[in-house]
Amino acid sequence: MSDQTRRGSYGSSYDTSFDVNNNNNNSTSRQTIKFLTAATIGVSLMLLSGLILTGTVIGLVIATPLLVLFSPILVPAAFILFMAASGFLFSGGCGVAAVAALSWIYNYVAGKHPVGADKLDYARDVIADKARDVKDRAKDYASYAQGGTTTGSTY
Repeated sequence: MSDQTRRGSYGSSYDTSFDVNNNNNNSTSRQTIKFLTAATIGVSLMLLSGLILTGTVIGLVIATPLLVLFSPILVPAAFILFMAASGFLFSGGCGVAAVAALSWIYNYVAGKHPVGADKLDYARDVIADKARDVKDRAKDYASYAQGGTTTGSTY
């Protein structure tokens, strides 16, 4: 019986007029706390951002004369390092491609039917058919050139 008297219009035992007023006060205080927390975090991050920007500018001001002074050494060194790294990456990529190709060939020869094997078989059959057609035409032309009769299709 006490549950029935406490239930409000929504059927919940927590929706009394006291709780509704308390939730309004609670939600405004929660919003205030959320705003203050977000503002505090935002201001501190803005201060950190400004300090990092200031430090970066000071570092560049100090490092610029050194970079200009040592640029005849640093630029060719950077170019050589870039070329060496590119060469190592390219050769490594070629090695990976070779291992992948050899693995595919091994799986194909072993009969495991790797991806693309059906296309390779189709291409092989088409090439074999064309080679057979060329061979037959060559025989027909050879017999025609020798004065014989043609045994194949007419042209």
